[in-house]
Amino acid sequence: MISDLAAEFDFVADCHARGMGGVLHTPCQRAEALSELTGCDIRVKLENLQATGSFKERGAYAKLVSLSDAERARGVVAASAGNHAQGVARHGRLLGIETVIFMPLGTPAIKVNATRALGAKVELAGADFDETSQLARDFCAAEGRVLVHPFDDPLVMAGQGTVATEMLADQPDLDVIVVPIGGGGLASGIALTAKRIRPEIEIIGVQADLFPAFHNLFHSGDRPVGGMTLAEGIAVREPGTLTRRVMTEMLDDVLLVDERMIERALNLYLTRLRVLPEGAGAAGLAAVLAHPERFAGKAVGLVLTGGNIDTRLLSSLLLRDLARSRRLARLRIELIDVPGQLSSVSNIIAAAGGNVTDVAYHKTFSDLPAKVTYIDISLEAQDAAHMDRVHAALREAGFRAELASY
Repeated sequence: MISDLAAEFDFVADCHARGMGGVLHTPCQRAEALSELTGCDIRVKLENLQATGSFKERGAYAKLVSLSDAERARGVVAASAGNHAQGVARHGRLLGIETVIFMPLGTPAIKVNATRALGAKVELAGADFDETSQLARDFCAAEGRVLVHPFDDPLVMAGQGTVATEMLADQPDLDVIVVPIGGGGLASGIALTAKRIRPEIEIIGVQADLFPAFHNLFHSGDRPVGGMTLAEGIAVREPGTLTRRVMTEMLDDVLLVDERMIERALNLYLTRLRVLPEGAGAAGLAAVLAHPERFAGKAVGLVLTGGNIDTRLLSSLLLRDLARSRRLARLRIELIDVPGQLSSVSNIIAAAGGNVTDVAYHKTFSDLPAKVTYIDISLEAQDAAHMDRVHAALREAGFRAELASY
């Protein structure tokens, strides 16, 4: 362990032994279906089961409970667009500390309302997170309040590190823990805590390849940073000063995953494990899927860091997964513009066991001859082979049917 952080980690270890202020000791369980799929022995830490749906409660509680009476009376300030905000708000209310949360303009109303419902005063300010963070620091200095940083704070790091304490208590034979990296609070805390318990354990960080800030530092790279990622919870342009030092010394490796692999991991959590992850929470599994040789035959601990995903995005991801597996498809079918054609198509699909979910009939806006038109039919099948049988039945009946690609 880095010696100058020992006092903070000892303090939080004692807090954890005394119940951690109601922060849940979440399950860390073997995922048989994921293990069979990946060729390693996967155990998943379900931090999405926390009251606010994220591991961030741990660091928030650790920082707030450490404050003196005078500091508590002054109140605290945090900048966050999501999970950190709710963690600080919840434990501020439980500990009787006034909390002010700065959130960027344009933060979804559901996140703003959830934070307010936990007792925080919310200030919407700043065009992006960096600007919002600076405004929060300015307000904090002007008002004499205590800043609760989302990651670059020893007590916050130690609080997040209790994830590793519980994982190794529940699964003591783990060979490696894979942890998402944004600002680095969770990865630093887990690395310091886990290696304090088991010095030989591997700790591997993972970042979205659109936000490879620490990956660049760790591997002396220069990949560009920025873009739209599913893993928005780890979309951080720079790690913290303290977390950078800890991760450089303590991590064994840092891997990158692309958006398609994050999406696949998210869908596997939903369909194989029946649990709800957010994009950042699926990054660890994405790393195992993207680098199978790195984990083959090992006991691998994954941290499902949170489950706060937008329901509209979730719906889109599920439909995209159905389309990629060809259980859902769209067929464009040319028809002669005479009565009964649509009925004939429907009967063929029904006879083949397909289920039509949507029909779009195109006649006016078409470059086909006047007596020819086409329809777009969305339909469900049991699997890809069944979809092929439905498609073949239409072609055998003389219809020109093209299957849209995904």
